[in-house]
Amino acid sequence: MVRIKCTAAYDGTNFSGYQVQPEMRTVQGEIEASLSRIHKGQPIKITSSGRTDAGVHARAQVFHFDTPLSIPDPNWPRALNAQLPDDIFIHQAETVPSDFHARFDVKVKEYRYRLLISEEPDMFRRLYTYHMPKKLDLNKMNEACQYFIGTHDFTSFCAANTSVTDKVRTIYSMDVSLQGDEAVIAVKGQGFLYQMVRIMTGALIEAGLNRMPPYEIKDILLKKDRRAAPKTAPAHGLTMWKVTY
Repeated sequence: MVRIKCTAAYDGTNFSGYQVQPEMRTVQGEIEASLSRIHKGQPIKITSSGRTDAGVHARAQVFHFDTPLSIPDPNWPRALNAQLPDDIFIHQAETVPSDFHARFDVKVKEYRYRLLISEEPDMFRRLYTYHMPKKLDLNKMNEACQYFIGTHDFTSFCAANTSVTDKVRTIYSMDVSLQGDEAVIAVKGQGFLYQMVRIMTGALIEAGLNRMPPYEIKDILLKKDRRAAPKTAPAHGLTMWKVTY
């Protein structure tokens, strides 16, 4: 058996998230079905760097699997892409040591959230950006970002229905930049809680619209109560951007 590490991109629009769910179309389900066909019906399980919610996209999701097949590394993407639907694409595959773990070996994860700042929506970007018809104060948003950086209890910025008990996470960097008519929020951390990036984005939007002072982020963190934070930003504006090992 050898262990193969793959880097995949997917459009999350028509998936019920990454993780396998009964009777639902998922990214994991499609990839495992493709691997099973390559292995002539043998079930092959994959382990990813993390899960994404329904509607969330990925530019560089990483997963690994074990296989008895002797296929050259460059041929794995070709074999998988020939089996996969058009909204999943394998960029790269490489043989890694048997102790490599796509989830536990992660050093940094980066997510990006795209906000389209325009009076009118863009039909061709509606599935990948969150339309903001009002102008945003990026200085206020970047000021708010600074309160997220560091190690904190992110209970207030985690979906209330999560089963995770330890909600302490570390954010290495977070900023907002203007790229054409889009405000792009980039956040890096070792790991994130359920809907954490989207709830943080919701808070940055409130700061950018001058409906909440940036320093209020600190108070919301201290309250450790999801009800204290603003609403969750929609899933479709979020992309898993990069995973570093």
